[in-house]
Amino acid sequence: MRSTIDPQKIEQLMSVLGKEARGSGSVYFTGGASALLIGWRSSTVDIDIRLDPEPPGIFQAIAKIKRDLNINIELASPQDFLPPLPGWRDRSIFIGKKGQISFYHYDFTAQALSKLSRGYNRDIRDVLAMYKQNLFSLEELGTAFEAIEPELIRFPALDSDDLRRKIRSLVEQLEPKTEGEQ
Repeated sequence: MRSTIDPQKIEQLMSVLGKEARGSGSVYFTGGASALLIGWRSSTVDIDIRLDPEPPGIFQAIAKIKRDLNINIELASPQDFLPPLPGWRDRSIFIGKKGQISFYHYDFTAQALSKLSRGYNRDIRDVLAMYKQNLFSLEELGTAFEAIEPELIRFPALDSDDLRRKIRSLVEQLEPKTEGEQ
């Protein structure tokens, strides 16, 4: 059984990946790893990452880290659940560089859309925490959905009307009401 992960283990992971990888590349953290580093959660059970571009030797480093730190690392990002959002790299937030590896938080607008599409309670809490910390805007969320909606057909498990309803519900919950709407 793997141990729970705290921010210190993520820092260790970054250091080891930077040391062990044999070339340059980028690692994008998503989900619980971002939640830990930014501070809206105190632990997670695994670290979800996207490699883009994939650093040479990274999988050997990941295998070593999983064993040495007793943590679970998965290749998972919003792109596994939704079409890639235009401009996701530009909206990804730089964390730091270790060795030749650059570390980022994967685009929070994409993370929010992905979490809304799944709709688990923890996902919704994460979306609310990201919004509260100004990591995405409601306008960006709507624009991103409109941009990818034609491609959602490539994700048969996802109902685009259902996702639109979830976005609308979130917007209604979070937008301030004007006096006439109360």
